[in-house]
Amino acid sequence: MSLFLSKYCEYGLQALLVLATKKKIGWTSLKEITDRLNAPEQYLAKILQDMGRKGIIKSRKGPMGGFMLGQPAENIILYDVVNTLDGTEFLDKCVLGFPECSSDDPCPKHESWGALRDQIKQTMLESTIGDMARNIGKFKHLS
Repeated sequence: MSLFLSKYCEYGLQALLVLATKKKIGWTSLKEITDRLNAPEQYLAKILQDMGRKGIIKSRKGPMGGFMLGQPAENIILYDVVNTLDGTEFLDKCVLGFPECSSDDPCPKHESWGALRDQIKQTMLESTIGDMARNIGKFKHLS
């Protein structure tokens, strides 16, 4: 599991990369996605439903159905996907969990975490599924 993202969000991002890197445009079955990710089918189905409700992906039922990106991969911003699946509260909260931590009353890690948090948020805002899909060729698991 990643440092900041839940397994739920990880699977969602991975599923989007499967859809974005598909050679043939069209519908992709849940089975094909779960097989490529080695993910639990019902768990991934719920994740895909959540992304479908937000328009990140489209779904169609039936034997010729499945899933596809709801918009061009270049338009799907990493921050929006993370916000949909996990929320982005971790970018606003104290890294040590102190509810009273603020600029006026900082915890011992307030300044260093604040800079890192801002960098993480900026990277997520500047990254798209399209960017990641173009660079996936270096990663053998999904290419």
